[in-house]
Parts: sequence; structure tokens; C-alpha cells
Amino acid sequence: MDKKSESTTVAAVDLGSNSFHMIVARLEETGTLSIIDRLREPVRLGGGLKGNGKLSRKSCNRALDCLEQFGQRIRNLPQGDVRIVGTNTLRIATNAEEFAQQAQQLLGHPIEIVSGREEARLIYLGVAHGRATRDGKRLVVDIGGGSTELIIGEGMDSMLRESMYTGCVSTSRQYFNDGGISEKRMTRAIINAELKFYPVAKDYRAGNGKWKEAVGCSGTIKSIRNIAQAEGWCDSGITLESLYRMRSKLIKQGHVDKLKLEGLKENRAPVLPGGLAVLIAVFETLGIEKMRVSGQALREGLLYDLVGRIQHKDTRETTVQSGLKRWNLDASHIENVMRTAMSLFEQVEVDWKLTGENKLMLKWAARLHEIGLQISHGAYHRHGAYILRHADLPGFSRTEQSLLATLILNHRQKFRMNSFECLVTRAQKPGLKLCVLLRLAVLLHRGRSDEQVPDISIQVDKSDIMLRFPEYWLEQHSLTHADLKKECQFLKAAGFSLSHV
Repeated sequence: MDKKSESTTVAAVDLGSNSFHMIVARLEETGTLSIIDRLREPVRLGGGLKGNGKLSRKSCNRALDCLEQFGQRIRNLPQGDVRIVGTNTLRIATNAEEFAQQAQQLLGHPIEIVSGREEARLIYLGVAHGRATRDGKRLVVDIGGGSTELIIGEGMDSMLRESMYTGCVSTSRQYFNDGGISEKRMTRAIINAELKFYPVAKDYRAGNGKWKEAVGCSGTIKSIRNIAQAEGWCDSGITLESLYRMRSKLIKQGHVDKLKLEGLKENRAPVLPGGLAVLIAVFETLGIEKMRVSGQALREGLLYDLVGRIQHKDTRETTVQSGLKRWNLDASHIENVMRTAMSLFEQVEVDWKLTGENKLMLKWAARLHEIGLQISHGAYHRHGAYILRHADLPGFSRTEQSLLATLILNHRQKFRMNSFECLVTRAQKPGLKLCVLLRLAVLLHRGRSDEQVPDISIQVDKSDIMLRFPEYWLEQHSLTHADLKKECQFLKAAGFSLSHV
């Protein structure tokens, strides 16, 4: 263990579209995890999405009541030992940021809204650490409230990841909103889900060695497995035949309030028809005959990913290193910029109240600031920002990708202040300060020469910045001196004053 020589309490919270989950564990000195607490609340946040894309006040209050309870358990844990992620509903809700700010106050830790593919990576990581894994490639399926994730991987590595916008809550709302279940409704629900999976079916369909086994996880699939086995329709896992028998029984009983199925929990009944329709579509579209079921999923994957960060095995670092190779960047120049950026950061870290996570973001921005050159030299900062905002970057949340993109967009020429205003509130002020440090580091290495930039002293007092250079250095580097004079004007427009001697 690098971080601590004793056990550490860590926690992961999954703000799903159907249920909120929290898992608390003890990270032992050996690096193993011992689960000490689990909580689940079926808040059905996705059911509160209105036609205008906003979460209803009622659904937000229900969710916040749940998080107030979660907060009592994790609020006092150290920053960095808790990860909280929002999934599909918070990806698409237009008032997600407002909800997230209220939730963060209750939980005492930041909320990350992750992309569908990042959610898929974390799901696979959870399943891969569980008992449900075997040698060879596997297909992992997770049906959530608003999305369904499909992943093909081997060992601990996911190789193919997709997130489709169909889930048990969204499908139940669209086709079974009044609780009624008929053959016509069920058929329409299945066809709609199959149309969602059809564009990616070729890559995930059984056969041609794509995968040896199919594994399902999370609430919908576990609930269907429990019912199928309790009813005696299959001995283990889930079969397509058992799904057809369940469909027939749901249609015969006709309404969610009349469902009488062995193994069905009462709070799962309202979303069972939609979840079943989606799972049948998955089986039929991907040619699955039988699926095993894992007890681990997103929240466990979050925990294992968190442990990796604590033990300095950060997936984000691996992603950045991979990007450097893929984009064939000037490694020597990037290393120089990064080294200077880190030196500046360490001198202002306390006065500007920056954190270890801020330092990582600056380091990665310094490494990636020239990726736009792969498209064009003109306006390469804009191209780089676009790539970082929209690329599949394993390990990074959407909040982190937005911050990286904003830093790259503003690392040269004028500040675009509106781009910082588009960041989540907690990232706006530190993001602006990180951008100042990145701009100065890039400016000082603009000549791209082998000559080392000397140690430069930086002092800050709120928005006032003072740079101190070795005696006569600026006189000997007139172009850098001229650039600094221009930078004074750019920083002034952003609310900073820059002086140098």
C-alpha cells in the first residue's frame, strides 16, 4: 500500500435511474476489500423525467431524502476515499447540475456524471472481479433504469463497450405506464428495444469467437433470474425459454398490480415488464441462449477503480499514456511543459487552495495540450478541445473531460470565459487558475528549444500573479518577454493581473 499503512474505509455510490446503491468497504493493508455495509433504495429517478427533460421536484426530493441517509454514513470519510457517479438519467436531465449540487451538500463528496461507455467499463470491472468470471472472452449485459450496457472483455480488460438508451424504467414508462400488460404492448416494447440494439448487434452477436459466455448483472437481470428459478423455469442463470414463459405469465396476469410470481419483490413489479422486454430483445438480437448472472456490477467496479487510484494504478493515467502514443506527440516538448506546469502548481497550491486532483488534471492537460495538431495546425487548441470533450477516455468522468477540454481550448490566445461558466460549479474557479498555470508553462516553452527554462518563482495573492526570473534572463530572451507582455492583457480580461521581474 502506498497511501496508508493501515486499513482504510472506502465507499462507492451509484446514482442509477432506477435505484441508488451504496457500498462501503474496508481496504486492508494487503490491498483486499472487505464489504462492511450495503444500502439500496429504489428511488426511480428516471421516472421523474418530464417531457421538457427536467427532473420533477417530487422525484428530486425523493432522491435527496435517500442521499441524506447515505450522507450520514459517508460524509465524514476523507476526500478521495469515496466515489459517487451518476448514470443515464443524470446524463440527460437538463437540471442535473442543480440536483448534483444539492446532492453533494448532503453527501459531502463530489458527484461525477459518467458517459455511457465509462459506465460500461466500470460495470465490466465489477463483474470481472467477481466469482462469475471464467477464462476466455465474455459478454456482459447490464440493464439499468434508463440505459443498457453491452461489454465484451477478457480477464480484467474490457475491449468493446456500448451504452444504449433503453432500460427497465424508460421502457416501462413508454409501454406500460398505466400498469397494463398485453401481448400487443409487450411485442411493441420488445421490437423497440431490438431496434436500439440492432446497429451494434453485429459486433456483439454470438458466434465467430466473439465471446464464450454471456453474463448479466444488476437489479433487473438478478430479479428475472430469481423469478425464473423460483418458478422452476430454469435451474441456473437465465434461458431464453424461461423469458418466454415469464412473458406469457405477465400477459396472462394483465397488470403490474396483479403480478403473482415466485421470487418477485414488490418494489420491482412496476418496472418488471419493461425490464423483461429489454432482456428478451438482448437475447434475441445477440443470439444468446443462456446467461449466467453476476452479483457484482457498477458499484463494485467503482470500488475497484477507486482502489486503483489509491494505490497509484489510475486508469486515467493509462488512458493519457495511450493517447500520447496514438497521437504521436512531441514527447520531449510535452515533458518540458508538464515539468514547468508542475513547478508553478506546487508554488501556488496552498495560496490558491488547489488539490491533488487539480494537480492531476493540470498534468494531463499539459500532456495533451497539442493533440489538436493531429487535425490541423490552425486553431489546434479548438480541435484538441473537441477531441477531449467527445472522445472515449476510459477512467475519466464527463466532468473531468469537460475540464480538460476547457483547459486545452483556453491554453493559448484569448480566454473564452463562457467556456468556464459551462463547467460544473465546483470546477469553475480552480479550472480558471489551472488554465493560468498551463498558459504560462506553454508560453515559456513556445520556442520548443532544447534550452532548459530556468527555475521561475511565482507568487500569488488572490488574482495577482508575480513571476520572478533569474537576473538578465528576460533581457536575453526578448521573444518570451514580448509574449509575457501580451499575456498580461489576456489575463487582465480574465480577471488576473500579471507582473514579472
